[in-house]
Amino acid sequence: MEAEFFSRHPRARKVRLAVRVLATMLGILVMVRSAGAQSLTLRVGHFPNVTHVQALVAHNLSRQGKGWFEQRLGPELKLEWFIYNAGPSAMEAIFANSIDLTYVGPSPAINAYSRARGEDIRIIAGAVEGGSALIVQPNSGLTKPADFRGKTIATPQLGNTQDVAARAWLTAGGLRITLTGGDAKVIPTQNPDQLSLFQEKQLDAVWTVEPWVSLIETKAGGRILVDEKDAITTVLVASASFLQNRRDLASRFRKAHKELTDWIRNHPAEAQAMVRNELAAETRADIKPELIARAWSRIALTDQVSPAPLEKFVAKAKEAGFLRSAPDLSRLVEQP
Repeated sequence: MEAEFFSRHPRARKVRLAVRVLATMLGILVMVRSAGAQSLTLRVGHFPNVTHVQALVAHNLSRQGKGWFEQRLGPELKLEWFIYNAGPSAMEAIFANSIDLTYVGPSPAINAYSRARGEDIRIIAGAVEGGSALIVQPNSGLTKPADFRGKTIATPQLGNTQDVAARAWLTAGGLRITLTGGDAKVIPTQNPDQLSLFQEKQLDAVWTVEPWVSLIETKAGGRILVDEKDAITTVLVASASFLQNRRDLASRFRKAHKELTDWIRNHPAEAQAMVRNELAAETRADIKPELIARAWSRIALTDQVSPAPLEKFVAKAKEAGFLRSAPDLSRLVEQP
């Protein structure tokens, strides 16, 4: 009946044609909006460490469907989280255009910046200071770099911030340290594996970050020899191409990061619970609330970063053999 009506009445046929045109236009609009939504996919990296607290809290909120960044950057944003063990892996992901931003230690960021001759890498905010330490076996008698001759020290990854710190500290103390050996062995060891190796006495020391510092301290009786209380531990890094192509989005992400930092400062109990839940999801480890609280006392949250302290990391990287010359850091820190 409906088909017969449209076939016999010219005005009806015009209405049908108008409806089809309108439907086509709506379909095009949907496709355009979908393409726009896809273009707003944001890929962010972080590590399963308490020193990446902003990322852990935000990632946990994303799991709950209450995404911190998603709510502040618009309904069309799709945020994807990527987890890495340490900085060099995250920097490779930036170079490969696999992620747009990442929370990372300053040393890998500087090394990557130098490697790219000042291109590709930009620090857009600070995140955490402190929370890293050198832990030695109890009753080991290790008190200074010279004592580590013939000893084995674990760090999270070759070239990460703690790896560079360990090598520079040993070198400054008179030991010859190479990438593969020297007077002491510095071996890359993933954070979750450090505790068991330390307990089995296969490691004389570990230079790592929270919560692994507190875990080794409480579970294996580790003694903290060097406590990096004031060192920059985590920064927020973006690829230069992301800043160039999506500067407004980068600026809004940085603003949301600052707001998140303030919220965590004002809600430590809620934030610690989310950090614990997120670490459990990412590492399959049941980390006790008191351990998170212990680690929390060693970190300081910030959204600021100053170029001056970064020069110290350049010096350490040179001492450790990761940089041949000091790069010009004038373009490294950029606030969109």
